[in-house]
Amino acid sequence: MPRGLTGSRIRARRMALCRTQRELASEVGISPAYLSLIEHDRRRIGGKLLGDIARRLGVPVGSLAEGIDSELVASLHHAVAGMPDIPVEADRAEEFSGRFPGWAELVAAQFRRIDDLERKVESLADRLAHDPDLAVSLHEVLNTATAIRSAASILVGTESIEDEWRDRFHRNIHEDSQRLAEAGQSLVSYLDVVENERKDPASPQEELERWLAARDHHVAGLELRSPTTVDALLAETPGMRSISGRALAGRYFERYRSDALRMPMPDFRDRAESLDFDPVALAGEFGVDLAAVLRRAAALPTPEGGGRIGLVTCDSSGTLTFRKPVDGFPLPRFGAACPLWPLFRALGRPFEPVRALVGIYGREPVRFLVYAVAQPQGKVGFHAPQVFEGTMLMLPADRVTFPDLPVLPAGTSCRICPSESCDARREMSILVEGG
Repeated sequence: MPRGLTGSRIRARRMALCRTQRELASEVGISPAYLSLIEHDRRRIGGKLLGDIARRLGVPVGSLAEGIDSELVASLHHAVAGMPDIPVEADRAEEFSGRFPGWAELVAAQFRRIDDLERKVESLADRLAHDPDLAVSLHEVLNTATAIRSAASILVGTESIEDEWRDRFHRNIHEDSQRLAEAGQSLVSYLDVVENERKDPASPQEELERWLAARDHHVAGLELRSPTTVDALLAETPGMRSISGRALAGRYFERYRSDALRMPMPDFRDRAESLDFDPVALAGEFGVDLAAVLRRAAALPTPEGGGRIGLVTCDSSGTLTFRKPVDGFPLPRFGAACPLWPLFRALGRPFEPVRALVGIYGREPVRFLVYAVAQPQGKVGFHAPQVFEGTMLMLPADRVTFPDLPVLPAGTSCRICPSESCDARREMSILVEGG
């Protein structure tokens, strides 16, 4: 437990006023030795004596007696954990925050800012490395610049050129310059949305995920006894303008409604909490398959102050087909995910559930209890190819009791994974030296 800091605050204020212990002790009627014990937090203080000292120091009593900001202390400990190579007196974080709350808040704010910037760098790096839209924009800029250079070189290198051809080259340069300006502006606007989501999602999957994220992936209209129809829900989704996006949303709504009918939310929430989110036990309770249980758990509303439950699915090729991200377990938007995820282990062991305690690499690794399973997708027949869908649920520490399992280290994707030694690495990371 944090120790009291009233004495430390008295000492800091006295020294700021250039007062000696003997002077202050004499003014409040105690011995310098007793004041020394108080200032070193070895004696409790309160009541009239605290009031007398506060008056002599010219500060309100509350400024000396106020409690420790536990959130501020926790932020300081997180900052220390993020930079383990720097020798810091971590055991004195409470004292530091009590004596210098302004400086402590500055350190905590800088830590939060650095953490936020690192996440933005990861997002930008992922996009720069794998986003097809960015590749198209860059290709357009390079092609247009090459065309302008070719036309200009002909005009400069040809001593005599007919007026008709010269005018044609001038017109081409002018038109290409306009294209280059438009492509450049488009590229700037595109990269400018790293901090804010794009107004026009690049894919039908992003359209659906954005609509669901605005509702915390809980579609209340489909939970009702007389549910909102799929057509009505689609009418309420102006963000999904593409035909493909609306078709994808329709399939998602139909599956969501099927899960809701078999596992009504109030009953499912109560049973999930009583069974500590054990998917095998829940599947037996409701008579459903494991993947349905994982999807239903991810549809639970996030309680105030509680951790969010994450979900990700992939097809047989390992391509991510659905993402519900969770703090501490980022999901790549482009390119391949970390091959160490239990999701991909499940693809190699169809029908067999996989459970693992996963620690996601970071300045302060975050742990999740993860369940995954791979099941057939679509119709199953003797002459039809067997297609599997992998489903993975990520449960944070404040939603479930972690079992006694070894921690499986994993990352987001190789491009932004700080692990320096990994047998599954496909490419160098930009976050390590030489990446």
